[in-house]
Amino acid sequence: MRKVIRYIKRNQDGLATVEYAIVMIAAAGFAGLMVIILKSEPVRAALEGIVMKPLEIAGTN
Repeated sequence: MRKVIRYIKRNQDGLATVEYAIVMIAAAGFAGLMVIILKSEPVRAALEGIVMKPLEIAGTN
């Protein structure tokens, strides 16, 4: 086990690539979650209200 730990401490080539891959997987998961949330009817209705109210005030609708 000590040999493995020493090897890992000395040889960290590719560590940045692994970290980058983990961040990208987390970002993709978060994006998927946001798509699911934003497609829900209550959120869609709230966002539509936020957009439509200023348009009604400006008289463009």
